[in-house]
Amino acid sequence: MTTQRVDILAVGMTTPVGLSALATAAAVRAGITRTRESTVHLSAWDGQRLGMVDERHLHPLAPALESAVGLSDRHRRMLRLSTLAFRELLATWKPSTPPPLMLALPEPPPQGMMDPVGPGFLSHLSQQTGVGFDAKSSRVFRQGRAGGLLALEAALALLASRQVDCVYVGGVDSYLDLGLLGRLDAEERLLSEGRAEGFIPGEGAAFLLLTTPKRTQSLGLEPLAHLLGTGTGKEKGHLYSGSPHLGEGLTDSIHTLFAAVPRELPKVETVYAGMTGERIWGREWGIAYLRNRDRLQEKYRIEHPAEYLGDPGAALGTLMVGLASLALHKDYRKGPCLVWCGSDREERGAALLHFA
Repeated sequence: MTTQRVDILAVGMTTPVGLSALATAAAVRAGITRTRESTVHLSAWDGQRLGMVDERHLHPLAPALESAVGLSDRHRRMLRLSTLAFRELLATWKPSTPPPLMLALPEPPPQGMMDPVGPGFLSHLSQQTGVGFDAKSSRVFRQGRAGGLLALEAALALLASRQVDCVYVGGVDSYLDLGLLGRLDAEERLLSEGRAEGFIPGEGAAFLLLTTPKRTQSLGLEPLAHLLGTGTGKEKGHLYSGSPHLGEGLTDSIHTLFAAVPRELPKVETVYAGMTGERIWGREWGIAYLRNRDRLQEKYRIEHPAEYLGDPGAALGTLMVGLASLALHKDYRKGPCLVWCGSDREERGAALLHFA
């Protein structure tokens, strides 16, 4: 749990529905879908439906990385996805001293399988994007979808410590990995012909620039939104657990978050939900809502962006925080906004945003 008002100063995104944060937000608001049948054939007769960024829109890999040995195709694609999104942050303000980066990446694969994300990802990201960050204070969060909200929590703690007055927070992922897609298909988790539930694999990158209110004021800038706090939890009955699914991880995340913010804060008007198409997320939200409904408006609005762009994996947490920030700033969604998502395994996270 971390509570301290922090400003979200800038957002950068690359997704199947937009090559910038504003383009992505506009497409999601309009309900534009960019998932389509692919040439990847798994157990279903037709090509697997995917949400991918068109190859021609991806920034080329830096020459030094193009010739690097040992980088998986997924590692390379994630670097290319990150390029425009990370650079987009600097259009608002470029810090004179490189801030640390808290970055969410895919969950490690099952034991015995090769990890497609190499240990040098942070160094490669700096090479690829040309964006400088404090490598010594930076961290990666290998928790998948919820990783972005865990990264956000770490950033809030770092800002509260007064060691820095700005932090980058990001998330990037891609399901365009034949081994991964084959494993998920064998587990019957992908949405395809004849399956009643499942998710559409996607990809994306989303980055945030967080600053203290004092720093924002000194720059003479207006924040997109205020981040009021975060909460995290662990679900024992996750997708790969033999324990019963009780929905306690998300419930605890949201309860912890609400317990730490002022009680006089208005009730939540909008929810950005990490629902990807698998029933587990609807069940978890149902349980969490019932146990925390006194903090939500009776007729709250719910958004689930994965409906339009597929599941972007480890980019989902920061992507939804970015979308909520833009929606609040442009006043087409009411605040406060609750953002939540969960990983394949035990991690769960929530964040609260407002603009007033």
